[in-house]
Amino acid sequence: MSGATGKRWVEAAVDAARAAQLAGALDLHPLAARVLAARGHADPAEAEAFLAARLADLPDPFRMKGMDAAVERIVRALEGGERIACYGDYDVDGVTSTALLCGFLRAAGADVVTYTPHRLVEGYGLNGDAVRSLAAQGVRLLVTLDCGITSVDEVRVAAGLGVDTVVVDHHTVPVELPAAAAILNPHQPGCAYPSKDLAAVGVTFALAMALRRRLRERGRFGPARPEPNLKEVLDLVALGTVADVVPLVGANRILVRWGLEQLATSRRPGVRALKRVAGIADGTPVTAGQVGFRLAPRINAAGRLDDAGRGVRLLLSGDAAAAQALADELDRENQARQEIERRILEQALADAAARVAAGARGLVLARDGWHAGVVGIVASRVVERFHRPAVLVALEDGAGKGSGRSIEGFHLYDALAACSGHLARFGGHRHAAGVTVERAQVEPFRAAFEAHAAATIADEDLVPRCRIDGWVGDAEVTEDAAEALGRLGPFGAGHPEPVFALRGAAARARTVGAGGAHLKLALGRGLDAIGFGMGDRAPACGGPVDAAFTIGFDEWDGTRRLQLKLKDLRPAR
Repeated sequence: MSGATGKRWVEAAVDAARAAQLAGALDLHPLAARVLAARGHADPAEAEAFLAARLADLPDPFRMKGMDAAVERIVRALEGGERIACYGDYDVDGVTSTALLCGFLRAAGADVVTYTPHRLVEGYGLNGDAVRSLAAQGVRLLVTLDCGITSVDEVRVAAGLGVDTVVVDHHTVPVELPAAAAILNPHQPGCAYPSKDLAAVGVTFALAMALRRRLRERGRFGPARPEPNLKEVLDLVALGTVADVVPLVGANRILVRWGLEQLATSRRPGVRALKRVAGIADGTPVTAGQVGFRLAPRINAAGRLDDAGRGVRLLLSGDAAAAQALADELDRENQARQEIERRILEQALADAAARVAAGARGLVLARDGWHAGVVGIVASRVVERFHRPAVLVALEDGAGKGSGRSIEGFHLYDALAACSGHLARFGGHRHAAGVTVERAQVEPFRAAFEAHAAATIADEDLVPRCRIDGWVGDAEVTEDAAEALGRLGPFGAGHPEPVFALRGAAARARTVGAGGAHLKLALGRGLDAIGFGMGDRAPACGGPVDAAFTIGFDEWDGTRRLQLKLKDLRPAR
């Protein structure tokens, strides 16, 4: 069923009896029990473990394929005084992975250098020139972080220079793997690690867990060299995991749950400075939303427009003044990125509208003058607007660099693989990917991508969904319900904030904000609701409405009150 916005409302299936049993067994609010049961946690013991999210419940890192070999090679380098290079991708996941492993290895007494490729000059992943440069600096072990799984040639170059490679990655595993000393990637065939959807920083944390255990057994730590407290690096894990939009279930849920707590109280100068420029007071709770929309974009800004190594330096800095200077710099860069993004978005939306009018189910948009570091963000906005997979390509001279984002039900990496004859390079996963394409191949690539999308995307896939966890009466929407639902967090990809719906509710509407951009409603018995960016929906509130919303609190000037955030609205049925 579709609403006035064209969205199809889809209600989660749930066994009401099992949900009621769960509520009784764990003394849960009925709405919280319903959500848990619908999301596969109807068993009381499993639901209790899900809610507790204990660090002790993290899987044994040695269950990950390649972990023994990775630990053996890194320990040998550490104990032998070999120089180790942490080579990380330029996005938040790569930056946090680099900072985490470098910080851990330095605390363990290793000789470590870091390397972050320049997005615009070097592009994604390991590159031969960087490998040769690191080898010339005396590096004998290279650890790739958030990249490397497709770097067959580059790992071969490293080996020829006497440099071993350990690959730490989480992207789609290709048929041919690099001949590395060890590969850590939960997606490898035969990997027994149960949480397959770790971000690279999650894989890196598992490596740090395994390394600490092995080094402890070998007597590496003592009064002169204290054992690293891995709980203190969970701030980095939360930053990278949330920023990479991986499902917040399994190990990811545990890592982010404790990582957000660590972010709130972090003693890391770089994190404190980053929160300061993002307007997050020290010591106050940090949400996954604040990570995704305030903290991560500022780290990403470093690599989108210039040198991503600044993000690594920020997170590793032990000097508060230096960290603040870097955070201020990244904040200014983020503002510049936003201006560039606005210009490109306007052009991309116009181009996308023309392709959609021509019947395209998948979008390839390309222009000269677009910034390669920003097209990924804009691709996400295009997907939100048109609900079609989109690849945006920034053209310069004879080639283009692009980023793609996808919709539910369309595997972006597989689509690019089907079009690979037109691409110089590509990599990524189901939801996001990057491409390099020669200018002459842009049109053939567009034709192939659109043909693949036409063959694989059904009509119903083009209709955005409003997923609801159930219908409620307005008497069920209470502060107790909001408190109980909040305890199910952190929310994000794979575990979204619960959405409920009122049927046939009276709605007294007004608009607020500049130009009446937002919609304020008094729903039913007077429940306060706000729809951000929904001011144009006020005319639809002339009669009873069906309203979909999340249940939470609005906190302002020390006062907290119940408030609903609207997700969709339609005339009552």
